Amino acid sequence: MNPKVDFYFSKNEKWEKEITKLRTIILSCGLTEELKWGCPCYMHEGSNIVLIHVFKEYCAVLFFKGALLNDASGILIQQTENVQSARQARFTNSKEIVKLEKILKAYIYEAIEIEKAGLKVKLKKVAEYNMPEEFQKKLARSKALKAAFEKLTPGRQRGYLLHFSSAKQAKTREARVEKYLQKILDGKGLDD
Repeated sequence: MNPKVDFYFSKNEKWEKEITKLRTIILSCGLTEELKWGCPCYMHEGSNIVLIHVFKEYCAVLFFKGALLNDASGILIQQTENVQSARQARFTNSKEIVKLEKILKAYIYEAIEIEKAGLKVKLKKVAEYNMPEEFQKKLARSKALKAAFEKLTPGRQRGYLLHFSSAKQAKTREARVEKYLQKILDGKGLDD
């Protein structure tokens, strides 16, 4: 157990019992505990394997390469249609965790083997995402903007494209594009 992570378990009173049990299960699999993105993250030889996080309605174990796991027990959930790699196992009480302990351990060991084998999730290319017309026009008019957007990491590019294209009305898409032009020019992502 990493003392730097201890606070996470006591600050989440609603889920303290459940996430403490998850912590025990995960650490019994030989992983190293760190704090990343404000959550307990469990690693094998420097690679992220799983993390624990809490939500209003449930707590969860997130498998970073969950899409590659053989989910024979059908416990993994893709959070949204745009999540490509990660999968969650969600829990609403301690009994569920105890009942699934052996399965969770098996999934964790499989995730470690996936990491050892160097397997990667095949991600969609940025070009496969919808490019809203409102943003295309801005890119066509500004070489600086086009160059700045192309310099962004694929994840940041996807983030912008998903955000822009998720608006139903053209007026909203235009407003979103305008709002983030300077961030793109500054080489920053949507949430930076």
